[in-house]
Amino acid sequence: MSVIADRFDQLKRSGRKGFIPFVTAGDPDIETSLAIVIKLARLGADVIELGVPFSDPVADGPTIQRSSQRALANGVNIKTILSIVERVRKEVDTPIVLFSYYNPLFRYGLDELSRDAAAAGVDGLLITDVVDEEADDAARILGRSGLDLISLIAPTTTEKRLARVVGRSTGFLYAVSRAGVTGARSDISSDAEALVGRCKDVSDLPVAVGFGISTRDQIADVWRYADAAVVGSAIVAEIEQSSNDNAVERVETLIRGILPQFAISGVEL
Repeated sequence: MSVIADRFDQLKRSGRKGFIPFVTAGDPDIETSLAIVIKLARLGADVIELGVPFSDPVADGPTIQRSSQRALANGVNIKTILSIVERVRKEVDTPIVLFSYYNPLFRYGLDELSRDAAAAGVDGLLITDVVDEEADDAARILGRSGLDLISLIAPTTTEKRLARVVGRSTGFLYAVSRAGVTGARSDISSDAEALVGRCKDVSDLPVAVGFGISTRDQIADVWRYADAAVVGSAIVAEIEQSSNDNAVERVETLIRGILPQFAISGVEL
C-alpha cells in the first residue's frame, strides 16, 4: 500500500474526511514556501499538493497563474522543488503530491524524475495534461519508484475514458468540480457530486474534489459525498495578499477559519 493510500485508509477507519491544500512551490519565495508547507502539515493536512510552476498554466485561473509567475521569477524549477521536499521531510511526514503540467516533467525526464522525486520524499504526481498512451507510460514509470499517478476526472469525462483513467490511477482520483479553470467560486456545481458517484461506481479509489472550493460550507458539502476536499486558489490568494513576513500566519488563519469544526490528524482546530 502506498503512503497516500495508507493515509486515506486511516481516514476511512477513523470515519473522517480529508483536507488537501494546494500551494505553488517557491511562492512567494523559497524559504516562505517551505515554512507554509510545514505549517499546513502541522495543521493536519492529509495530503499536500505542491504546484510545479509553469509558464503556460492553461488549466489555472489568474490567481494560480500569478503564483507560477512569482515562483519562476524566483528561479524555481524541479530541482528546487525536490530540495524543498527534502527539507520538509526533515520536519513532517505528510504525503506530498507534485501537481504539474507535463512539459516541465518531460524536460527533466520522467525516468530520472521518478527516481529523484521518490528519493526526495515525494509520494505521487498529478499531471494535468497527460492522457492515453503517455499517461499509461507515466503510470508505469512512476510505479517502478513507488509513486502514485493521481488522475484528474472532469464532469465531461466519458464513461469509456473514465474506465481507462481509473485503470491506471493509484492513490486517489481528483474530481474537478466543474468545467473551466481553477479559482475560488461562491458555489460548487452539482456536477461534482454526480461525478464522484460515477467514480465510485467503477473504482474503490478515494475521490477528492477540487477547483473552486474556498469556504467552510463548501468543504462541508464536499465531505458529504467525497473522501477529501482540495483547497487551492483561496490559499494562494492569501499568500499573494500577504507580505513575506506574515504569509505563514495569514495562511494559518485562513485554514482555521474555513475548516469545519472537527479534529484533523489529531489536531483540534
